[in-house]
Amino acid sequence: MTKPNTGQNNKGQKLDFIRQIVADDLKTNKWSGRVHTRFPPEPNGYLHIGHAKSICLNFGIADQFSGLCNLRFDDTNPIKEEAEYIEAIKEDVRWLGFDWADRLYYASDYFQQMYEYALQLIKAGRAYVCDLTPDQTRQYRGTLTKPGKDSPYRSRSIEENIDLFEQMKAGKFPDGSRTLRAKIDMAHPNLNMRDPVMYRILHAAHPRTADAWCIYPMYDWAHGLEDSIEEITHSICTLEFENHRPLYDWFLDQLGVFHPQQIEFARLNLSYTVMSKRKLLQLVADGLVTGWDDPRMPTICGLRRRGYSPAAIRNFCTVIGVNKFNSTVDIALLEHCLREDLNKTSPRVMAVLKPLKVIIDNYPEDKVEQLDAVNNPEDPSAGTRKVPFSKELYIEQDDFMESPPKKFYRLAPGREVRLRYAYFVTCTDVTKDSNGNITELHCTYDPATRGGDAPDGRKVKSTLHWLSAPHALKAEVRLYDHLFINENPDDAPEDKDFKSNLNPDSLQILTDCRVEPSLADTKPLGRYQFERLGYFCTDSSKDNLIFNRTVTLRDTWAKIQKKQK
Repeated sequence: MTKPNTGQNNKGQKLDFIRQIVADDLKTNKWSGRVHTRFPPEPNGYLHIGHAKSICLNFGIADQFSGLCNLRFDDTNPIKEEAEYIEAIKEDVRWLGFDWADRLYYASDYFQQMYEYALQLIKAGRAYVCDLTPDQTRQYRGTLTKPGKDSPYRSRSIEENIDLFEQMKAGKFPDGSRTLRAKIDMAHPNLNMRDPVMYRILHAAHPRTADAWCIYPMYDWAHGLEDSIEEITHSICTLEFENHRPLYDWFLDQLGVFHPQQIEFARLNLSYTVMSKRKLLQLVADGLVTGWDDPRMPTICGLRRRGYSPAAIRNFCTVIGVNKFNSTVDIALLEHCLREDLNKTSPRVMAVLKPLKVIIDNYPEDKVEQLDAVNNPEDPSAGTRKVPFSKELYIEQDDFMESPPKKFYRLAPGREVRLRYAYFVTCTDVTKDSNGNITELHCTYDPATRGGDAPDGRKVKSTLHWLSAPHALKAEVRLYDHLFINENPDDAPEDKDFKSNLNPDSLQILTDCRVEPSLADTKPLGRYQFERLGYFCTDSSKDNLIFNRTVTLRDTWAKIQKKQK
């Protein structure tokens, strides 16, 4: 049964314009009560956050309206496509929380049927084999203000076109020597309608069909046919395909086959980020990142390795919504959605990134206490854990200053602070090496302040995180920042390209960090909040004591929103 159209989603919010179209179609029974969408990636690279928007939209609509969504690979260009990309895309879609069940399809599944459809157009006098070179084809096409001119091969007979097209398929001609073109109108105001190429000759092995074909369909020809064969009802595309819709419609109308409705929406543009797969591939190929899953990359696998959660990405896609105009979303909003989810779901642990040793002089030499620490204050059911406390501790170097400024409230000579879950301590002495560098602090503690306030009511202005030095585990921590320093990476000087805006400080590796012993058995991609430091994720490498910083604690988006209010 189809869910009734109320003009709202199940939270009472107004539907976006695409969902409103779907709801109205259900109300009028346009597609016999069916909703069938598809997510059609090209397997020529890894998916990125922009694809996540399309995934959430297509699978989300199918789920919301009790419909179906196919996963279909548009594998029409064997030169750029690889099986590696296919498997990675399937993994990413599943990780985001979506399932295509038994509806996994490939454009290559339909190569024979597309070929037969092409013959149908030739026989109807609506397609012809053209011998113009690619450069000549562009010259004949004309411009936005100047009509094109007919190819000298446009008047070939139907019989000659059929014979030449069959020879193309049989591999009788070299690459690029001939194309099959639709016969529409070389003076059409829409350049896409000026006898577009349907097939090109390409002697290249295909990942799935091997050497069975040496002619491959162009996207505009294949796209509509794939949708038609699968009986898609709503073919949702990004805005750049709006000018291609007349051609989508023309092909299906000429063939007289099932005709889905193409609907366009604005793609996602994100500040400090590039979304072009060509540019992302360039970053990988040039060694400017460590791979497609580099945590600085906007790829889904990169975001996963950095510590993003599927729920955070899905929520982000919901928050930004769907519209018809191009705009750039502030990356701070994505990070805000991430913090909201991680705050609720991430266990708290203590870690010290730049250790400074503290010796508590009046603490018993061999004593070790197991103190209770809260796992997640946002989730009481998460319970508590034990953290060891001993005579020798580590604190952050930044939490101590020998000559502090007025508003520095952390540890300093003669000052008392609270150690989280533990005691009040007071710094009594500072030890330095021969170069004047601080090597350790000496403190005293107040046994009466364990886990709480001082009995005499005295207050401290700062609480520090810490680790027991003998029990702390050594770890590597990687601090990630935006990959680009420019909000719009494509905005580069005339003699430079987007790579000139790469951030030289996008990665800082700290190799002498310490984490609490509870992380000894952490698994790859485990997400945590390091108290006072940010959210971190266990790296997916074999060494489980490498942690990637997912995002800092400071929520710039929330701060912006607060100022606006």
